[in-house]
Amino acid sequence: MNSFRTELEDPIVQKDIIDLERKIREFREGKIHDEKFRSLRLARGIYGQRQPGVQMIRIKLPFGKVTFRQILRIADISDEYASSNLHLTTRQDIQIHYVSLDRTPELWAKLEQDDITLREACGNTVRNVTASPTSGIDPNEPFDVSPYAHATFKYFLRNPICQEMGRKFKIAFSSSDADTAFSYIHDLGFIPKQIIKQGKEYRGFKVLFGGGLGAQPSIAHMVNEFLPEDELIPFIESTLRVFDRYGERNNRNKARMKFLVAKLGLEEVLRLIEEEKLANKSKIYTIDRGAVDLPQIPEPQLLPEAIISDQFMYQRWLDTNVFEQKQEGFYGVYIKVTTGDIPTSKARKFIAAISGLVADEIRVTINQGLLLKYVRKEALPVLFERLKELDFVKPGFDSVADVTTCPGTDTCNLGISNSTELARVLEDLIADEYDELIENQDIKIKISGCMNSCGQHGLAQIGFHGSSLKAAGKVVPAAQVLLGGGTLGDGAGRAADKVIKVPSKRTKDVVRFILDDFSERKIGDELFNDFYDRLGKDHFYQLLKPLADLSTLSPEEFVDWGHEETFETAIGVGECAGVMIDLVSTLLLEAEEKLQWAVDSFESKAYADSIYHSYSVFISSAKAMLLDKGINSSTQVGIIRDFDEQFSGNIVPAEFASFNELILQINKNEPSAEFAGKYLESTVDFIKRIKEYKESVQL
Repeated sequence: MNSFRTELEDPIVQKDIIDLERKIREFREGKIHDEKFRSLRLARGIYGQRQPGVQMIRIKLPFGKVTFRQILRIADISDEYASSNLHLTTRQDIQIHYVSLDRTPELWAKLEQDDITLREACGNTVRNVTASPTSGIDPNEPFDVSPYAHATFKYFLRNPICQEMGRKFKIAFSSSDADTAFSYIHDLGFIPKQIIKQGKEYRGFKVLFGGGLGAQPSIAHMVNEFLPEDELIPFIESTLRVFDRYGERNNRNKARMKFLVAKLGLEEVLRLIEEEKLANKSKIYTIDRGAVDLPQIPEPQLLPEAIISDQFMYQRWLDTNVFEQKQEGFYGVYIKVTTGDIPTSKARKFIAAISGLVADEIRVTINQGLLLKYVRKEALPVLFERLKELDFVKPGFDSVADVTTCPGTDTCNLGISNSTELARVLEDLIADEYDELIENQDIKIKISGCMNSCGQHGLAQIGFHGSSLKAAGKVVPAAQVLLGGGTLGDGAGRAADKVIKVPSKRTKDVVRFILDDFSERKIGDELFNDFYDRLGKDHFYQLLKPLADLSTLSPEEFVDWGHEETFETAIGVGECAGVMIDLVSTLLLEAEEKLQWAVDSFESKAYADSIYHSYSVFISSAKAMLLDKGINSSTQVGIIRDFDEQFSGNIVPAEFASFNELILQINKNEPSAEFAGKYLESTVDFIKRIKEYKESVQL
């Protein structure tokens, strides 16, 4: 690792990587509690795999943007440290697998040389900020949302207000009312709006709030028809501060923003957000519209004559995978990537094939594919033939033939069934038996290995998630069938209904039954969800009920897709957000560390950051004192309340009526140098008083 430190230009990044290296060493020496270390590594994109002793590394690509050089860098890293494969995710990240924990600092340092980060790709943080892959070239967009997604990513990266929240937080920007980034299933979703007043353009966003999928899906609430662009970052900042303070921390199944809305009510949550604005680092934040550089557009060139080897395939590719950009004369080209997996050898051939024909900016799509930009019309035949050699011209991008899936039991601790092999099976089924539907973009099939919806099954017209059934004293791999989800547009959407559970090996028949029924019974050009609503959920339950009959199981149905051994449920500890179990001594040491961060921030005149670090010192110290009494509060506001009940008269300075009054100065004051200094002094005094109290009790 030492040889890479001097090659990093950014001292903040360098410090981050050195800190990770130190924490790994301390963990190995038994100086850091396992659960605390888990939280730390997750926030740095390091996720424990199903296989013991190795890690999945999630590489954060804001709004899915990646250059040729970055893809080649990631491929080199995967060859050297991982399994020579790149996995595209539904949050526009790239994951690599089977990495040794001890090599992660070195790996991260090499990635940063091409401006690629792991920071906050996992854990209780703001996850990768996603956006419609067509942003910037979408013919229907009011304006390019890429700079706004970029600004959001930059502003909240390493921001103290969102480093250790109760749960992850997801943000998405759609390019138009088509809502191709699925704003309605995000904690915060934004759809661009433009108003013209007296000949002047005003930009803003429709705001969707508190959505989410998982085991209990919730469609987001529309909370603002037009949030001015310079209020975007302040609104997100206030929201995160409220989520950090009021969000659940003990029960991770109730810790997302949607549950806070259900608990407190939407109006109360919005009131708290409004109240928090005073303490924001930024009251207004001007977005740099030029922050995302336009890609280098390929120059016109004399291309070799391309002889189309399969005219029918070429035309179908044009019809389903190619569209005209808003920039006249240029085309966007989608690539369907089966299960989102690209071997590194293929990735290198791919970059060589497209160089000179497309812009040096690829977007990872939200359904695990790729988007190429700025292809000239005359280059399309050459591009097709080059991509055909790589099997990258399969038609039907984002259609019923383009199945989305998470890794499932291939690598994930939470996976119950093999979702990747099932995806391949269903894609083959559509190609072999329903060729006429390959151009159908109304029906989406999405699969998750468990109920957590990483494969987006909850927003699919036909969705599956891994499960299990019991029959003949054995466990049978099963799939929960969900129907009727989907995007309605402009922030509206619907979550799929759970209909029935069937053995996994019968999912091909599930799809057959549904598609055949749709073909026979639909009226005219009726859309699938209209068809589903017209016939009703029970119709589909009765249709699929014969497939749920466990008395007719064959021996092969006790074996999951892609496996040879009899199925067993083997679910590990989920790491999607980390388990929050903190020992008293760990918390007090953490408070001391955060105090130093507060001092450092104050000295560098980052007053808002200093204040929040000081606030975190109060919280960590108070929580340690409560845990010492066996009291485990589930929220930060609960810690404040419980500390007042247990200790206020003994530890809180006399000039404050309560700990609540002392600590919540944070949202009653502007983040000025004067207040930051006083708040920091109060923090130092508070820790001193805690130590004196503990000593007096021990005497």
